[in-house]
Amino acid sequence: MGKILGRYVLREVVTTWIVVMGVLLVILLANQVAAVLERAATSQFPQGVVLELIYLGMLQYLSILVPVGLLLAIVLALGRLYHDSELAAALACGVRPAALYGGVIGLGVVLAAGLAAITLVVAPGATAQALTIRNAAIRSGQFAPLQAGTFRALAGGMAVVYAERVDPDGTLRDVFVERNHGPVVEVTVAGSAVQSVTPDADTQTIRLFNGQQFKGVPGSAQFRSMPSFAELTIPVRLPPGTGAVTDLDAQPTPALLASPDPKRQAKLQWRISMPLMCIVLTGLAIPLSRLKPRQGRYARVWLAVVVWLVYANLISAGQAWIARGAIPVALGLWWTHVVVVLLALAVIFGPQAAQRLRYRAAPA
Repeated sequence: MGKILGRYVLREVVTTWIVVMGVLLVILLANQVAAVLERAATSQFPQGVVLELIYLGMLQYLSILVPVGLLLAIVLALGRLYHDSELAAALACGVRPAALYGGVIGLGVVLAAGLAAITLVVAPGATAQALTIRNAAIRSGQFAPLQAGTFRALAGGMAVVYAERVDPDGTLRDVFVERNHGPVVEVTVAGSAVQSVTPDADTQTIRLFNGQQFKGVPGSAQFRSMPSFAELTIPVRLPPGTGAVTDLDAQPTPALLASPDPKRQAKLQWRISMPLMCIVLTGLAIPLSRLKPRQGRYARVWLAVVVWLVYANLISAGQAWIARGAIPVALGLWWTHVVVVLLALAVIFGPQAAQRLRYRAAPA
């Protein structure tokens, strides 16, 4: 009987976890799509890159979604079973708690093992691949032919080019070019122009014909008109290519292990903390989901969210402290798990313990 009830509880938790993770992934994808599309529109990403960047970004955020999704799933599933008195009836019939919750704890351990693979191996590789694709897409977008009637930002927004028409051979007609040199803005208009790229693929040159140039500081009288020109070449340096990914999130775990740098050690501690967080939240979610009589099935959801927020903020703060050298690397983030467990147990069992103490202290 205990095994049957244990499988029933596990099935309820797994079903709820799938639904919760689906909702969280939809919310995450909505934000990811908006951010990637905005970046793609600004940097003129080639087609086919957007979906790949969204997928890689989703892999990076799984390390955050899995623990909170499991916590909410356990609290929601067990809260419904407590609300419908199913768990209360099973425990009253003599079913051991280990038989009921053993499958849930096993699920937490399995998800923690998978999360360890994600945070230590998959997520850094996905970040490195995303950065490489993004850098290549930016440079490819800079090399793409200019479209008529659209503004093109070059050199990280330091230059803007506009052409009213584009001939079949690529010649630009009625061209507008704006460049920033600190507070000074340089505006050039020309009847036609052609684009070319230097052999080293680092600089894009725009040769303008039959135009005029203006220089000055916006909002002031310091504007002057330069003499008309028959031909003018404007070099625009392209963003440098990233041959090796140096972003800290993209560094492989062995490289973090071998480095004594506090920032790299802080990132390593964060990667290790995510699977541990999954196990700790699984253990806390079981007593956290226990409802009192006549309590609503969602009465403990807000408390679960508060526990996760405190936990996540403690880990983030500890990571920052390690990176700055405020706490020793040897201490790491292990203390955050102990603090969260003690705080959660105090919140869950504190009122009952205080009530028992008052009852014992009351005169007979």
